[in-house]
Amino acid sequence: MFKKDTYNTIEKPSQEGLFKDRGSKFLGYAFPIQKEEEVKKIIQQLKEEHVKARHWCYAWQLGVYEHAVTYRINDDGEPNNSAGQPIYGQILSKSVTNILVVVVRYFGGTKLGVGGLINAYKSAAELTLSEAKIIEKTIDVRFKLIFDYEFMNKVMRIIKERKLSIEYQKMEMNCEFVILVRERDAVSIEKAFINLRCLTIEKV
Repeated sequence: MFKKDTYNTIEKPSQEGLFKDRGSKFLGYAFPIQKEEEVKKIIQQLKEEHVKARHWCYAWQLGVYEHAVTYRINDDGEPNNSAGQPIYGQILSKSVTNILVVVVRYFGGTKLGVGGLINAYKSAAELTLSEAKIIEKTIDVRFKLIFDYEFMNKVMRIIKERKLSIEYQKMEMNCEFVILVRERDAVSIEKAFINLRCLTIEKV
């Protein structure tokens, strides 16, 4: 039996979600991400867009299921676990990953207390994710194929028969392809290419 090799994420950045409580505004945003390095740039962009805001709190998660899962939460000056954790709770509730959710707060002059903050950040994140388009993706493996041009037809036959995606290609006398293979099919497809005996194949 195959282990699950699909996951849910969002297709594109969400529209702004707005939650208000006693004068404070909480603006929610969700972004699809592939690596942690993207987070800092997105937060910086939001700070430039909302220069008068008081807090930019967020949570993100990368990875799925049996694979390595990493996540981070940030309260950005709010009381501990009153912002990042409620946001992350909504990521878990929606069962999405490879995602960053940010809630930007404009302070309205009235303190909400920890309970009020938890509700506000949770609600803003929930509104944002409810508006986002959630899609299912497969967990893929990348293979690099290196072969002489004369064997192009043999290679392409397998690619077409197995409906594989070519992520990168260089077609000269010596050709190089990088293909995307659904994880559960990786062993059989690797074997099919090895059996051609006319190329080298390696995971990348």
